[in-house]
Amino acid sequence: MSYNILETRNLVPDVNLMKVEAPDIAKVAKAGQFVILRIDESGERIPLTIADFDVDEGSITVIYQVMGKTTKQLTILKKGDTLQDFVGPLGTPSDIRKLGTVVMVGGGVGVAPVYPQARAYREAGNHVISIIGARNEEMLILEDEMAEVSDELYVATDDGSKGHHGFVTDIVKDILDSDQQADRIVIIGPPIMMKVGAGVTAPYGVETLVSLNPIMIDGTGMCGGCRVSVGGETKFACVDGPEFDASGVDFDLMMSRLSLYRPQEKEALESYNKKCGGDCKCH
Repeated sequence: MSYNILETRNLVPDVNLMKVEAPDIAKVAKAGQFVILRIDESGERIPLTIADFDVDEGSITVIYQVMGKTTKQLTILKKGDTLQDFVGPLGTPSDIRKLGTVVMVGGGVGVAPVYPQARAYREAGNHVISIIGARNEEMLILEDEMAEVSDELYVATDDGSKGHHGFVTDIVKDILDSDQQADRIVIIGPPIMMKVGAGVTAPYGVETLVSLNPIMIDGTGMCGGCRVSVGGETKFACVDGPEFDASGVDFDLMMSRLSLYRPQEKEALESYNKKCGGDCKCH
């Protein structure tokens, strides 16, 4: 079975959106879950968090950052092309319920998985404060979409080209230091950002959740590749997560495991670029 690509779009440099026809997944998908796709029979399996789903259209939207060979191959696919595999929804859905005020924090491409969660929290009756950030204004994604599903929206850029000059975690701390109530904080982005965020919120005792993105292969708990340490226990991000209580996550271990195959990933990308100039589906 193949899956039709309905739309592809470049959002910002090296970050692209892809909408895929997958009605069976769309009708049961929930915020916080992910899919695993494979371009063809020889392709690498890569997990991507669901950025949006449309039951009426029968579509799933994913947003990915071009990091290696497979994500570079994805960029040459257009509307009308197909994917060999598109499996999901996988992972435990986010615990969406009425809590009061929920602070949603997204950094870089991490804004993509924050978006459906922010929408779901708001639909559940929460006051949603969203904070999104990027290196600069040019790299900021989904600002309009986040504004639509948030009661308050703050922007931070590392270089100060838009919004707060600094990090999203600076705004989190300002909110926690203010009189504003926060009943839950959700942080999704680069591992180092989530680690820093967990450190910022810890002294305030506010429940803080992070969505982890470790190396993953099968997405069903069989291979063990996505194991992480949470509260001193081994967890599998694909079936126990990907969302976990930030206070117990061993971020240093996760970041160490994420770097294990970087030499091989670099070699694969260089070989691909050398073989076809980076604009073909060949392996």
